[in-house]
Amino acid sequence: MTDSILSKAATMEIPINSNGDTRTAEDDSLEQGAQIGGSLDEIVGTLPVAMDLQQVMVSGPNLNETSIVSGGYGGAAEGIIPTSSIKAPSMHHSNSNPMMSEEATRGVAVEKFDSVKKWSINTYKCTKQMFSERFGRGTKTVDMELEAQIDVLRETKLKYECILRLARDLTNHFYNMVQTQQALGDTFADLSQKSPELQDEFGYNAETQRLLCKNGETLLGAINFFVSSINTLVNKTMEDTLMTIKMYENARLEFDAYRTDLEELSVGPRDAAAMMRIEMAQQQYQIQKDKYERLRSDVTIKLKFLDENKVKVMHKQLLLFHNAISAYFAGNQQQLEQTLRQFNVKLKPPGSDKPSWLEEQ
Repeated sequence: MTDSILSKAATMEIPINSNGDTRTAEDDSLEQGAQIGGSLDEIVGTLPVAMDLQQVMVSGPNLNETSIVSGGYGGAAEGIIPTSSIKAPSMHHSNSNPMMSEEATRGVAVEKFDSVKKWSINTYKCTKQMFSERFGRGTKTVDMELEAQIDVLRETKLKYECILRLARDLTNHFYNMVQTQQALGDTFADLSQKSPELQDEFGYNAETQRLLCKNGETLLGAINFFVSSINTLVNKTMEDTLMTIKMYENARLEFDAYRTDLEELSVGPRDAAAMMRIEMAQQQYQIQKDKYERLRSDVTIKLKFLDENKVKVMHKQLLLFHNAISAYFAGNQQQLEQTLRQFNVKLKPPGSDKPSWLEEQ
């Protein structure tokens, strides 16, 4: 009888391992023992087999992993329900964040796509308008008075850049000349000490070169101030106005592009879809028109203030340059120093070494 029980217990291993039956080996052995007669010895005889099967279940794969397989075979689910109910909340918690991050990523992607789409459409329209204007097929909005002022500003900037370049060259050359005069004066003074027969002659020339060097350094201060002011006017004030003009010209191109698009749609069919496109084009046209008019007003105001500032600055700087150059070459040291004080130009401190005026530019 024991052999028959063991043979039956051995057959119980086949459904558990091959078919995925979730019933425990202990339940099967007890059921088989009850059918034979309910003998206690027979049931005890089956316990080693049940314990072995329990060890296999404990050391075997997770029930969550085998639940898919057992479900496929249509087995009962009593053995997996406790384990699944414990791990289900953690699985739900871990899956919630990826879903939220996926939605956020999708929203960012949609926003970027819309931005790229709008930029592409705007670029296409502006490029089309630009080529149409270049080849004479498109119309262009022109403010004749404003365009003339812009052309004058660009021409004036080129001429002022030439003045700035020449003034810097003059500063460099004159600085080298002053350094040469100072070196020559030091040499004359040294020879005056070592040549008694020519002491007076060397002394006169040394004093003359030192005086010229001092006046040259004073003139360098005036020229350096002139260069600094012209540089600010050209590369800051004028450049700021030209940047606004560039924005205005881009806005003008966009305005004409959307205006042309609206005109083309207006002469087309009048069905529902076309009317919707015309309405959207009308909105974009109004937006570009407001932007264009606002920048045109900004350019007009900046050109006006720039012209006033240019006259004020150049009046002061040209007067300074003339008076300083005239006083220097006339040998009038007092007039030269007075000119610098009049225009608030700092003089070189007495007794200081050779200044590097170029470092202050």
